[in-house]
Amino acid sequence: MSRNTIIIFLLIVFSNVIAGQEVETRIDSLRTNAVKIFLDCMTCDMNYTRQEIPYINYVRDVHDAQVVILVSEQNAGSGGRQYTYTFHGQHDFTGMDDTLTYTSSPDQTSTEIRQKRTDLLKMGLMRFVAKTPLFNEIDIRHNEELESEDVVDRWNHWVFELSTEPRFETEEAQKQFNFRNSINISKVTKDIKLEIEMDHSYRSEKFIEYPNTDSVITYAYTSNSASMNNLFVKSLGNHFSAGLKWDIASSTRENYKFMTEILPSVEYDIYPYDESTYRQLRILYSLGYQYNNYIDSTVYNKVYDNMFKQSLGVAYEVQKKWGSINLSLTGFNYFNDFSKNRIELNSFVNIRLFKGLSLRIIGRAAHINDQINLSKGDVSEAERLLQLKELATAYRAEGRIEITYTFGSIYNNVVNPRFGSGGRFFFR
Repeated sequence: MSRNTIIIFLLIVFSNVIAGQEVETRIDSLRTNAVKIFLDCMTCDMNYTRQEIPYINYVRDVHDAQVVILVSEQNAGSGGRQYTYTFHGQHDFTGMDDTLTYTSSPDQTSTEIRQKRTDLLKMGLMRFVAKTPLFNEIDIRHNEELESEDVVDRWNHWVFELSTEPRFETEEAQKQFNFRNSINISKVTKDIKLEIEMDHSYRSEKFIEYPNTDSVITYAYTSNSASMNNLFVKSLGNHFSAGLKWDIASSTRENYKFMTEILPSVEYDIYPYDESTYRQLRILYSLGYQYNNYIDSTVYNKVYDNMFKQSLGVAYEVQKKWGSINLSLTGFNYFNDFSKNRIELNSFVNIRLFKGLSLRIIGRAAHINDQINLSKGDVSEAERLLQLKELATAYRAEGRIEITYTFGSIYNNVVNPRFGSGGRFFFR
């Protein structure tokens, strides 16, 4: 190879390197000026989102973001989920707020839902991206085969869901079989809400002992339960609703041969129902009748009970840039004996205290003094350990507190799926 050929080759390589550096410099400059967003979403696939939307900067702290995006979910009447994306502009984009929603259908796969949610996020970001130099890098397209057509719902808002879950586990000395079935029927419109849920579960466990080579001892335990929960609600404006709850159940664990309760109810939401995605403060009062027919005599020597009861509940839910709160407090009692009552508190609180520091509280507590269904007699060790019978208790509590502090680079744009997450080899 001649000296001139080598020189020409080196010049070509050098020019390509310079051109590549110029492209990278240009891309880095554009990315520096890209919109900074904070995406508050518990169910988003962030790796997929970063790959599909690379023309923005994802920051870790809400205070560094120019756009804060809150994502909330609710069950839809079709059996799918409604996803609400709320865009709050900050700093340069103060006052630029928007809300977009997408409702999935029950026959869509998780991949389809993920794509549609990401497409919705892209659309919501365009008004912000349009004010940055990256505007020139965006190409908007549409499906040319789109046609306008009227939507006809041949099911008239009725949705049916059937599921079955047989499960077994076997070892030489232990065998377990669980069987669960459910049927859900619903019709949800703006004016009414009708839900029917039927559940059945069966559990069988066998323990095998071999005292010697000539004998085998088998211990068998079973539990069985079935229930049907019915709910009908009628809208009475943007704050009031009236409804009827009717439950039927049987359970060997809870000593119910047959139990039914009918509770006419009324609910008032201090905030309008159309703001339920962002905030709710609902008060629910129920007054009704309960009948119990027991499998075994109870600790009160009853084989059946007829009672009138009432309940009052308050639920508060809010989602803001500083975090989210979900609290509910419910209490009820029987009219024939006010000492038989229960109070339950449920909470989920997620608060960003300041930059990098967040607090999460998840808890449930109950004061229990209404176990009129407990069967009299001793509970065997097997029934206690296998939870085959409900045990007497004055309270129940569970909870978790999590404090997280994060510092370092404010950007998290890079996607690297190697070795899974934290060295755990699995797909997200």
